[in-house]
Formats: sequence, structure tokens, C-alpha cells
Amino acid sequence: MTGQPRRALAVSPTPQAQEAAQALADGYEWVSEDQAELIVALGGDGFMLQTLHRQLERPANPLPVFGMNLGTVGFLMNDWQVYGLDARLAGSKAFKVTPLRMVATTMSGETVSLPAINEVSLLRETRETAKLEVTLNDRVVIPELACDGILAATPAGSTAYNFSAQGPILPLGSALIALTPISPFRPRRWRGAILPDKARIRLRVLEPHKRPVSAVADQREVRDVASVEIAIDRTRELTLLFDPEHALDDRITMEQFIA
Repeated sequence: MTGQPRRALAVSPTPQAQEAAQALADGYEWVSEDQAELIVALGGDGFMLQTLHRQLERPANPLPVFGMNLGTVGFLMNDWQVYGLDARLAGSKAFKVTPLRMVATTMSGETVSLPAINEVSLLRETRETAKLEVTLNDRVVIPELACDGILAATPAGSTAYNFSAQGPILPLGSALIALTPISPFRPRRWRGAILPDKARIRLRVLEPHKRPVSAVADQREVRDVASVEIAIDRTRELTLLFDPEHALDDRITMEQFIA
């Protein structure tokens, strides 16, 4: 990026982020989000996801987001610095992220459609093991998966919950989706699949009244689902900005070598 684009400041409610925002407010010019060309977000990964989801709700094109970490892990963020922001924004590297779209149908017949930047996960609601039918592109590939749940992750989200569930790390730009079971019991040898991003996934809950399941798109949950359809939403695209030495693609690659 070049020049000094109009920027808005998005700030987590934590004391650390609020204090940092005051330091930035004293040293730089800011505009409201509806007048901005990009957003600087202060907080952790959770706040970054909230900021990105707000951009997905914009009627026009989403704004690029440059995050600075004032949380814990900060995987989606750059380092926090009060000085040199103009130069950092001018030299930042842009990464495009395409979200998933989850369409969940509840047992009562309600349909809920939500985007997911990291992953869509299905989770058992009670102590009863979940039983799921897994369909890929209209073909049933697993008639009955007994498990605690299952998730579909984007490359950007593959290092988060997906990796904790022993799913694969996907290189950014790989045009892949990771489909990863959570504590699978049957079939015992199935540990997930790597799918092309054109794949259409359908997960049907078997015995939903006895074995209720919830569906979560990033941070938003739908309870008591009967079925969930998941696919890449090619109508929306997000832009994340990173310092060249902290680029997202390199972070994702290096996560495979962290003990």
C-alpha cells in the first residue's frame, strides 16, 4: 500500500487496548469507519474476528484491516507499536481471505445462514456422543460418524481449533478446506480429509432429539441443528494487512515447526 489512506480505529474494550488507542489518537488522524479506506484494529484474535465479521456485513466492499496485538496469541495481528504507523501501513502486505458460509437448519425448521472466517464446527450438546452423516458434493461418504463433533476450516483458520483437533495446517492460498473430526469413535481410522475449496459439505445429525448438536460459525452458535451445509462464499472477500516480516502465509507455514 502507498500514501496515507484515511483510517478508522477499532478498539477492544480491554484496558490495554483502550490505553493504546489513546496513544494512537494523540499521534495520528482518524476518521469514522464509514469515511475510512482501512481499519486499524487493536486487541486480540477474537476482537480481530469481530472486526472482520463487521466488514462482511458492509453493503459495499469490506475495508482492509491492519491489526495490532494487545491480546494473547495474536496470530492474526501485527506487533503493537505506537510509532511509525504511517510507514508500516504503506509497506504492509495484503492477504485475501475468503470465508465459509454455513447454512444450518434447526430441528424446528428454522434456517440460519452465517459466515465463518476460521471454521464451522458441529459440537455435541450433551454427554451423548454425536452421530453425523457426512455428505460431499451430494454423495454420502460416511453414513455414520460417531464423535464429539466435526469442523471445516479455511487455510486462515487451520492453525486454530482445527490444529488443536489434530487437523492439518493448510498453506494460505492453497484453495483447500480441512474437514476434521473431533474425538472420533467410529470409524476409528478416519482422521479427516483435505478437500478442494469447491467442495460442498453437508452434515446431517442422526438421532437429533436423543443426541442434540450445535453448530458454530467462528463465534456465533446455532443450537439444536438438524443439518448443516458448508461451502466457500465466493461473493465475499476480506483483506488482512501485515508487516512483511510478520506475513500471515509465513506464520501459517512456521506453525508446523513449533513444538
